[in-house]
Parts: sequence; structure tokens; C-alpha cells
Amino acid sequence: MGCVCMKQRLKSVNHAALAAQTHFKETEIEILYLLFKKLSSSLVDDGIISKEEFQLGLFKNHKKQSLIADRVFQLFDLKRDGGIEFEEFVRSLSIFHPEAPHAEKVSFAFQLFDVSQTGFIEREEVKGVILTLLVKEMILALLKESDLILSDDIIEAIINKAFEDADFKGDGKIDPEEWKEFVARNPSLLKNMTIPYLKDITTAFPSFVLRPDIEDDINSFL
Repeated sequence: MGCVCMKQRLKSVNHAALAAQTHFKETEIEILYLLFKKLSSSLVDDGIISKEEFQLGLFKNHKKQSLIADRVFQLFDLKRDGGIEFEEFVRSLSIFHPEAPHAEKVSFAFQLFDVSQTGFIEREEVKGVILTLLVKEMILALLKESDLILSDDIIEAIINKAFEDADFKGDGKIDPEEWKEFVARNPSLLKNMTIPYLKDITTAFPSFVLRPDIEDDINSFL
């Protein structure tokens, strides 16, 4: 039953239109489907990536909790129906393509940290795990060549200072304009918004195009 559902879902996808609307070629979209198929059938073969399957793909453990993974899942789930369909998967991954416009990455990152979806990044969200981890990563990147060890209090003070620097309007929240300016001054904040392997999937994953059984598998769903 799951296989029939999967075939029906793929038949309804216009590969040419999806390629025109993303940064992937049609052949790459077909290869992405193999990845999607593997993820969406890892727990239940229903043609949709559930939150648990998404967690499993990231951590090899569907029970591991992560605020970052939860938020990314919510943003990939464009229809907000609790599951990621193939078109949603491709459109969302396209933002991480090396050729995706910088503005798309900035916008996605802003949505990632706007946990309460108010259109602003507020101080409490900055102190939450998601942005705290990101700022800590930026701090550690700056200090990786030294042996300096920072206490949690000092890191907290740096996070507060970073918020103040971003909130140049002084209203206690970061709007899209402030976020864009802050990212321009701190480009490392977007380093995880690009996945180099998406540049040319057929080169990065040659086994997908060289194995005849994989090609047959693709054709069986067309």
C-alpha cells in the first residue's frame, strides 16, 4: 500500500516545473527522490517524511530531541500539516544550494530563529537554545586557535552583547532589516546555510547514476 501511495505522489510531481523553480536540474531532482524515498520509508513507508524520520536522518536516532531539528522540520513542512512531501523537501533543500541567493539564506535563517513566528527575533528567543548554540559556534570559531576557555557567564554576556549589537533600533527585538545588517557583519552565522554537495549531486554521489538497479528504481516511479 505504501509503495502505491509513493508512486502516485511522484507521478503528480512535475519535474521540469520543480527544476525551473529551484536550483536543481531535473536529473538531480530524480536523484533527490531516492534520498527522499529512503528517509520517508525509514519508519513508515507512506511517501512523507515525518518528524521522527527527519530526526532519524539527522541523528540516526528518531527519539533524540533537538530544538534546531524541530524548527528546521517546521520550516521544511511548508503546508504545516505535520509531514514533509517531496516537493516541500526539494524546495526547502534548494535554499541550501550553493547557488541560492544570499537573500534566501538570510530569510530562512531569520525564520529559523523567529521561533514564536512574530516577525521578530526577541530577546527570550536569543537566550533560547537555537540562537545560543549558533552564537556559541561563532564565538568558538573565533577562539579555535587559542587555548582560552570561557565560562558560561562570559558566554552569556557575549550573547547579550551580540543581541544589543543586532538590535540597533533599541526596541528589544531584531527585525528583518536588523538581522540582514547583523549577518552582513557576521557572515559566519550563515555558514551552515550552504551544503556544497548540492552543487552537483550526480558528481557528489556517482553511485546513483552508475548503478543500473538505481536507474531502474527511478524509472519505475515515473
